[in-house]
Amino acid sequence: MIIDSHQHFWNYNPVEYGWISEDKKMLRRDFLPDDLKYLLIDQDIDGVISVQARQSIEETNWLLQMAEENDFIKGVVGWLPIADSEFKSYLESYANRAKLSSLRHIIQDESDSDFILKKEFNRGIAELKNFGLAYDILIYENQLPNTIAFVDQHPSQVFILDHIAKPKIGKYLLSPWRENIRELAKRENVYCKISGIVTEADFNAWTREQLVPYFEICLDAFGADRLMFGSDWPVCLIAVSYNEWLNIVKEFIAKISVDEQTQILYKNVLRAYNLE
Repeated sequence: MIIDSHQHFWNYNPVEYGWISEDKKMLRRDFLPDDLKYLLIDQDIDGVISVQARQSIEETNWLLQMAEENDFIKGVVGWLPIADSEFKSYLESYANRAKLSSLRHIIQDESDSDFILKKEFNRGIAELKNFGLAYDILIYENQLPNTIAFVDQHPSQVFILDHIAKPKIGKYLLSPWRENIRELAKRENVYCKISGIVTEADFNAWTREQLVPYFEICLDAFGADRLMFGSDWPVCLIAVSYNEWLNIVKEFIAKISVDEQTQILYKNVLRAYNLE
């Protein structure tokens, strides 16, 4: 069994997806469930977690609707206004939407470097565990120190780090990402997605060997019981095919036990996203 812990859908328009720059222009089209489901069948993948690409309630509702219409979408990482004074009311209104598994805010794009530590935001985060929701952390590697301080405020909350915190793979830099990721991993309520890695390297000149140190550091830091496979489809397509990325991950984890491999490929996703 395999569950892809991280993929996106969108109806493309240049206003809402301005981050899709010229070097990513192959992403300037719609990517919808019908584009993905046959790919999953071909790769023997049992399901996915669909993750928000826009910060709007409309996006969350749209993803949940698609999840209800497509059994292979096992869970949704949506967006709600976490820092809003009425945030608890929003959570209550979504309490019956079983496939809402986690929320995410695009911290990496916040101009305020201390956004993740703001009182209002953390007040909202403190409500998530009462509704059985995880929180996906999307940051760049330089935001790891503040993220560690953020996580320490919520020891009972399940956190899932997206894209191994986007280290500077294209520049072949391990430090200070390596030291900070190891420190974050000491918090046992934090999981980590093996996703979005190739796109932090040179899209056209990356090598498998270049990725190995980042894999190894994450496996050593989090262990097999807190890592999970994610494709970051369709974003990954600017650098690697779905099939090739899955094979790279399988090749890397082949050195650990079969039980540990199953944890990374699906068991940890079920546990972290409360899908068991």
